[in-house]
Amino acid sequence: MPELPEVETVARSIAPLVGRRIVSAEFRSLRILRGGDPDGMAAGLAGRRIAGIKRYGKFLVMPLEGGGYILIHLGMTGRLLLDGPIGKHTHAIVTLDEGVLLFDDSRQFGSFQLSEEFPARVARLGPEPLEISLADFTAALKRHKTRIKALLLNQRFLRGVGNIYADEALFRAGIHPMTIANRLRGERARKLYEGVQAVLREAIDAGGSSISDYVDAQGRKGFFQFSHRVYQRTGEPCVSCGTAIRRLVITQRSSHFCPKCQRR
Repeated sequence: MPELPEVETVARSIAPLVGRRIVSAEFRSLRILRGGDPDGMAAGLAGRRIAGIKRYGKFLVMPLEGGGYILIHLGMTGRLLLDGPIGKHTHAIVTLDEGVLLFDDSRQFGSFQLSEEFPARVARLGPEPLEISLADFTAALKRHKTRIKALLLNQRFLRGVGNIYADEALFRAGIHPMTIANRLRGERARKLYEGVQAVLREAIDAGGSSISDYVDAQGRKGFFQFSHRVYQRTGEPCVSCGTAIRRLVITQRSSHFCPKCQRR
């Protein structure tokens, strides 16, 4: 699933849509729509102008002039493409006064929504990991007795962090994924805070991680997958100490870590 760096890269790649007027919209799948029928949503979008584009965690939010919001989640395989070819997995076609925005999703786990109010499921998300202060991050850790890997995946704790960047941040901080969150104090909490921010910023600079279907709106892949230090490297030598990377499952999600460099 595209995580914060990938969604941020997509948001930046569709920035030219700000100020564009929606001429028409066509929806070819009910599965990707949240609320409303295809014809009703198309009618609700026609003639409206995109006032902005912002990422909230793993969501893309487009405020519309005069009120209302387009909310898009890419799911597992969703892709937003500008002026790309229409294919069998193209489930939304938004024609603008200049250009066409396509929503492709082979598995149809993504979603497209028109909301007249700021979407509640976005408002409920936790703080932005690139904006939260060290003091607030540390205080939040103290309130949770769960495993730190599970907590990092909790979108109410931080919005946008997923499996890739949780694994990579924990490695940089030298913290085992099974560590109980509220036991992380002082220097260890600071290292995790810095690890989360550093890995997210580096991944954004690299255009995200292209592991399966992810590309930006121009069809370009990211490059951060070549910088992964533990994610999906089970059995390979640790880049720091040479110990074989291990994998375990926490709350039904794979976690990759170095048993020597990461301690509880």
